[in-house]
Amino acid sequence: MCIHLRLVTLASDFTESPQELTMDAIVVYESVFGNTRAIAEAIAEGLGSVPVLPVAEAAKPRDTVGLLVVGGPTHMHGLSTARSRRLAAEGSHEDGAGHVDPCATEEPGLRSWLRDLTPTSAQCAAAFDTRLDKSPWVTGVAARGIARRMQHRGLNVVATESFLVENSEGPLVQGELDRARAWGATLARSVAATAEHPVEA
Repeated sequence: MCIHLRLVTLASDFTESPQELTMDAIVVYESVFGNTRAIAEAIAEGLGSVPVLPVAEAAKPRDTVGLLVVGGPTHMHGLSTARSRRLAAEGSHEDGAGHVDPCATEEPGLRSWLRDLTPTSAQCAAAFDTRLDKSPWVTGVAARGIARRMQHRGLNVVATESFLVENSEGPLVQGELDRARAWGATLARSVAATAEHPVEA
């Protein structure tokens, strides 16, 4: 059973205050070494302290949420697989270095969870990943695969972003948590503005 479950009261609608924007959103993540979990929690703070859940504990949304934010680590140039997560966790244990997230190898993984989404899961969505601090041509970008899968399920993906780690097991590059909070806050403002002034077809 995963122990990194952080539940915060989910607002039924968003309201703006001078300090923050709180909205109807949820952040779902997959993490092996804890870096993506830390980014997910920071994004949730930026969104206004919305719920953030490991994918193994995140049931498919039963009701439409305003914003669904989904992220995972970049493995082998793309979205992780059950095998890549298992190998990464086993390698870390054998090396005796690094911290393996309790949810690292649990199912469902992000790939299968995304497969069950429907167009009514969220009014809009966003994707993020963690990857090495190198050119995306070298590392790959898992956020692109996440976004593509959500688009194939009929979701409106409004943003994608990558957050950088120094090595495959971390740590995060300095300043990335602050950047994740800022990205979450920007998402909240953007989605709120779109809701207030929808674009007519």
